Amino acid sequence: MEMNRMIDFSNKPTITGEKVILRPFMVEADFPYLVECLKDPEVLKLTGSDSGFDQEEVLKWYQTRNGQTDRLDLAIVDKQENHLVGEVVVNLYEEADHSMNFRILIGPRGRNRGLGTEATRLTVDYVFANTNLNQLTLSVFAFNPRAKKVYEKTGFVLDSIDKDDLQYEGEWIDAINMKLTREAWQGTK
Repeated sequence: MEMNRMIDFSNKPTITGEKVILRPFMVEADFPYLVECLKDPEVLKLTGSDSGFDQEEVLKWYQTRNGQTDRLDLAIVDKQENHLVGEVVVNLYEEADHSMNFRILIGPRGRNRGLGTEATRLTVDYVFANTNLNQLTLSVFAFNPRAKKVYEKTGFVLDSIDKDDLQYEGEWIDAINMKLTREAWQGTK
């Protein structure tokens, strides 16, 4: 009997850690904090994004996140402050490898306190414990060593490098592609 390869993320969990809560978006309450994150100069740099976006379009986008079945989008909430500081996303299913992409965004209110590390670990653990995915993949720009270190601590390893993937302030920046297999994750448990 063939294993069902499709991933169903119609159930959006609430995952509670020591420092953060990962939960479905509550767009009205979260939106001012989301805008703050999306306009933050460091977020723009580290994600390779530009600052020009239409708030109405962004609002519409986030209003649809909880209804997506083919991806997992969760707000990262700082337990101490009780407001959104970022988001975690698992998306882009690849049938050939039975894998999905992981990404995280931490805004200015959530940096340098271990919130991103915990949110990454909680998301990875949830995905491997609740799906049959073979691996998670991600891409991080070379000028973001802090994120690369978080990913390595979580078990991600170098897969490949896309040379000169992003032009930033006149310089070309490599993208470092990493992966975490189910087998490697199980070895850390």
